[in-house]
Amino acid sequence: QVQLVESGGGSVQSGGSLRLACTASGFTYSRNCMGWFRQAPGKELDVVARINSDNYTTYADSVKGRFTISQDNAKNTLYLQMNSLKPGDTAMYYCAAGSDSYYYLGCSREWRDFSYWGQGTQVTVSS
Repeated sequence: QVQLVESGGGSVQSGGSLRLACTASGFTYSRNCMGWFRQAPGKELDVVARINSDNYTTYADSVKGRFTISQDNAKNTLYLQMNSLKPGDTAMYYCAAGSDSYYYLGCSREWRDFSYWGQGTQVTVSS
């Protein structure tokens, strides 16, 4: 059974930092994309960052230069380091895995292309 468990969310002031973690179990793909998505109240689920098994990373324009996605294969853990947080970053953040769509182009930005999802972790940034 595939499981993705997120942690690390919380409340911070504008300009602060948080690091999200997503521990995966139950699946092994030789070619796999993982990603972070977020959903603010009343808005659609949006891609934040993606990474493939070769550590090729892509970012949404809104987080470039502030967020960093990485993975530790030995720990089966995906990370999202978030710096210079803004109130607009406030959302529920979800970890996703199980996609090989557009693998060599930086992975799909579409949530529908990912098979497995975590339960989400809330990030709240106050001004």
